[in-house]
Amino acid sequence: MSNFFEGKKVVVTGGAGFIGSHFVQELLDRGAHVQTSTYYTPITLKHDRLTVIESITLEDVANCRELVRGSDYVVHCAGEIAHPSTVSTDVQISLNQLNLIGCVLEACAKEGVKKFLDLNSSTGYPDIREPLTEDMFWVDEPYKSYYGYGWMRRYREKLMEHVSKFSGLEIALARCTAIFGPNDNFNLKTCHVVPALIKRVLNDENPFIVWGSPDVVRDFLYVKDVVNGGLLILEKGESMRPYNLGYGSGITIGEIVDTILKVTGKTPEVQWDETKPTTIPFRAVSVERIKNELGFKPIYTFEQGIEETINWYKNNNK
Repeated sequence: MSNFFEGKKVVVTGGAGFIGSHFVQELLDRGAHVQTSTYYTPITLKHDRLTVIESITLEDVANCRELVRGSDYVVHCAGEIAHPSTVSTDVQISLNQLNLIGCVLEACAKEGVKKFLDLNSSTGYPDIREPLTEDMFWVDEPYKSYYGYGWMRRYREKLMEHVSKFSGLEIALARCTAIFGPNDNFNLKTCHVVPALIKRVLNDENPFIVWGSPDVVRDFLYVKDVVNGGLLILEKGESMRPYNLGYGSGITIGEIVDTILKVTGKTPEVQWDETKPTTIPFRAVSVERIKNELGFKPIYTFEQGIEETINWYKNNNK
């Protein structure tokens, strides 16, 4: 494991959230001094190298400057997350994401931060039914279900490029696929597919009705691998050079259901309701660039990630 972050001061935005909390823990494990903030979600973790600034709003540049001042690096994980059922029509979520990253970027530029890591999204890619390389990002419009959200994901890269040109801030850019793991949102009204399926299986639903087709393909990467990959890009990646951060092979929704049932030992009757909507039939990315240039390789198989996620859920939702 690299000791690159030992003794460095790293700010994590969204440190109380799903992905941010894992970055906080990993950076502490690597010897960094970590600073984060809260707005409405408290942080219960205590550590002598963790500083938490309470009640910071990242929609205010002055607040952002207070948060990032004196830091070497900033890992940006904050922002509302789109739900598949509303992603095609949710304007406010795009505005929230752009406002937050704009304020944080401006603060980083003004405070002389060395490098900034953004966890962008593969939703910005067009609908091409093959593993997508980084060069395919701009070749066509985002898929119709992701049109507004996908363009927001594209515009944030232009915003980062703009800031990088007038400041000394280096930008580490990860385009992430679907992420799952401990600390995820398990609220069935707002959560994504993997936590929803896990919770419903553990709730002993039978018959177990799954929306859409079992043949829909996604590229899922366990959150701990996301963190390791993101920190690798932050340490070694070329500024403004995008790196796909995924597992590198697709998995069908049917295989996801089978894996959850295997790990839990549950045996409900599975029924597929193909009249219900799904977002995009196929989404997977090529990880040749991050593999060949930076040496990234996921540590966890999908099943291992599912097992850790289920164990965490059982221990934290009694």
